[in-house]
Amino acid sequence: MKHHKLFTGAALAVALTATGVAAQDMSFFRIGTGGTAGTYYPIGGLLANAISNPPGSRPCDQGGSCGVPGLIASALSANGSVANINAIAGGSLESGFSQSDVATWAYTGTGIWEGKPAVEKLRAIANLYPESIHLVASADSGIESVADLAGKRVSLDEPGSGTLVDAKIILSGYGLTEDDIEEEFLKPDQAADRMRDGAMDAFFFVGGYPAGAIAELASQHDVKLVPISCDEAPAICEEFKFFAPDVVPAGTYEGNDTDVETLSVGAQWVTSADQPDDLIYEITKALWNDNTRKQLDSGHAKGKMITADTALNGVGIPLHPGAEKFYKEAGLLD
Repeated sequence: MKHHKLFTGAALAVALTATGVAAQDMSFFRIGTGGTAGTYYPIGGLLANAISNPPGSRPCDQGGSCGVPGLIASALSANGSVANINAIAGGSLESGFSQSDVATWAYTGTGIWEGKPAVEKLRAIANLYPESIHLVASADSGIESVADLAGKRVSLDEPGSGTLVDAKIILSGYGLTEDDIEEEFLKPDQAADRMRDGAMDAFFFVGGYPAGAIAELASQHDVKLVPISCDEAPAICEEFKFFAPDVVPAGTYEGNDTDVETLSVGAQWVTSADQPDDLIYEITKALWNDNTRKQLDSGHAKGKMITADTALNGVGIPLHPGAEKFYKEAGLLD
């Protein structure tokens, strides 16, 4: 996939040069996403189209591209947050998508980045859409609050996962440690299988709703989503700025007929401080123009959740100066 996308850009460069468009008028900008079956990849394609404006394109006010003049952006399939940040740090990607918690850990050298060099040049362009923290409990477990997990069989997700670190933070915020629960370290689908068999009381999952594994489980087994709130556990949001308040709407999962408060980490667009301020300013401006709004609204279910009003939610790393300039001009940042 990477070779195909890069070859396409090179071929376009040759074609444009052959038709008299100077190659030096062009610049290329890659967006690292996730697997082709996930959400990052199609969203990346939408944003690449939105910010691109190849030389020779019709002007925006004449029905042409409203992207950055001379820019050709491409979305590359990748392995998600960690891989994208490593590629940005190494200079093989100009930008990419990451969960806000992973970005913060990379920037600070904490969490899953403990013991690795901090990616101190990591910068944010925008928060895109929320990935919700699900705490799923069996309906007959008696679990109504995070505090009720004490003494219960709880899966915190796999070692090395962002979910595991988030789950520990949430437990701590409610006054619990891993010693207070019977902890297991399973993927969500494996934890769901155990819950069906009566061998698991609750499990954590971080992702957009509705999550397939949870929807399938809820259709076969009585489960409830357990609320997670910074009103109940203020230390969580005071210490960890990458969390944002969220709500899983009533009816998202079978048997859950009321809204459930939770927290989310953002799917965020990140880049390097080494990228030029003017370029990132123009990219941010193109991201939030009216033409892009139409593409996002019609292009993907999560596109409607990508809004300028939530562009700074849960951003736990510094904004790129170019993006910061745009948000200040737009009145979104003091």
